[in-house]
Amino acid sequence: MQPTIQPLIYVGCAGWAVPKAFSETFPEDGSHLQRYAQVFNGVEINSSFYRSHQSTTYARWAASVPDDFRFAVKMPRSISHQARLSECGTELQRFLEEVHGLGAKLGCLLLQLPPSLKYSGSVALPFFEMLRRLHQGPVACEPRHASWFVRTVNRQLKDQGISRVAADPACLSAAAVPSGDPATQYLRLHGSPRVYYDSYPDTTLRRISLKLRRPVLHTGRRWCIFDNTALGHATSNALDMIGYLGVGESSTRCSPSIGITDHVVFLTTSERTMSEGRP
Repeated sequence: MQPTIQPLIYVGCAGWAVPKAFSETFPEDGSHLQRYAQVFNGVEINSSFYRSHQSTTYARWAASVPDDFRFAVKMPRSISHQARLSECGTELQRFLEEVHGLGAKLGCLLLQLPPSLKYSGSVALPFFEMLRRLHQGPVACEPRHASWFVRTVNRQLKDQGISRVAADPACLSAAAVPSGDPATQYLRLHGSPRVYYDSYPDTTLRRISLKLRRPVLHTGRRWCIFDNTALGHATSNALDMIGYLGVGESSTRCSPSIGITDHVVFLTTSERTMSEGRP
């Protein structure tokens, strides 16, 4: 029997805004990022999807947060939505040169694909091979077309060291299950039933926290990112989550050493195989 391990848990929001309603929960001094990083231990940068940031900007952000804080960075739409993973080597290299300014605090790259992008091995595999030649850190991919959610593709993602995001709401049941490379599990909670707007109930958050805590054989890190930011619920849900994960009273910050919704579940290997269908 192989020993299970306790994954590192990163909990945070899509962006480091500090809503006025929760300002008293955060330290008074410092930038929004500095205040945010004293409470949460991870954040997802979404602005990189729309525009580039200089390497020096990433380095400045990295210097302003604690040593154990990690950034997940969303890859540009010029790669995912415009080039659709094809002939985008220049854009990819430029993005990686910029984001590597985070140094050791770069926790994960996030690649969200358009719902219309069907899986094509002749396109996706060369892209992932190129990505892996240039970047060895964790990568999570959030496909949204049904063709990506079959065992053949899951095996190919695993072989390339690419994790598949578990998302809520999920475009189909398999999309709620993390797959691909098991070393990283990445949960994106967009808000349900209204995407970006609705909050998650306490019962759901408690169920998620139990799943996040569960030791596994091959998973070294889990991300739980709340993207329901439109009305500030992401901050509220993330604060509740770190409470359910058992943060000590001496600090409100989530320790990295440390349900998922009706649709989102971290399944066992046998359950995952059953949910993914046949090639």
